[in-house]
Amino acid sequence: MAVPVGPGRGAAELSLLEKSLGLRKGHKYGSQGEQEIPVLQTNNGPSLTGLTTIAMHLVRQAKQEQLLGSTAEEKAVVQQWLEYRVTQVDKQSSKEETRIILKDLNSYLEDKVHVTGNNFTLADILMYYGLHHIIADLTVQEKEKYLNVSRWFNHIQHYPGIRQHLSSIVFIKNRLYNAH
Repeated sequence: MAVPVGPGRGAAELSLLEKSLGLRKGHKYGSQGEQEIPVLQTNNGPSLTGLTTIAMHLVRQAKQEQLLGSTAEEKAVVQQWLEYRVTQVDKQSSKEETRIILKDLNSYLEDKVHVTGNNFTLADILMYYGLHHIIADLTVQEKEKYLNVSRWFNHIQHYPGIRQHLSSIVFIKNRLYNAH
């Protein structure tokens, strides 16, 4: 059975990230507080707390620093989107807040392949995991309304090793006739 991802599911997301980075399993994740903030106890140091802190640690451990951005500007944009994921996407609690997030992201992605522009980064991975349960619940019409989000999401879910056991989201509506 698939383990859901999204708010309060940090340990599951970090396990998926670990696997997608090619790291051997072995990290033990806990959580703290009512919001179930992920915690990683490292072998030789203090525990690390927070989804993005742990995710960035795993990327560095896997020696895939390019996922954190290649220029100072891109690194800042990756950090911006990781922050957005935790402060906005994970905190949304109503249909209206979800609609605003999707509308803003749809507008932002209008001229971009990935959230940082043209390069696939950790921001794409964690935004994908954070939005998966939201996108899965959208109707075909809603997916069409947020066309840029749908395009980006579909691209990321087909990126090797990212989706893993998560359900594949269908975006194409079969047309039985030509609309003229």
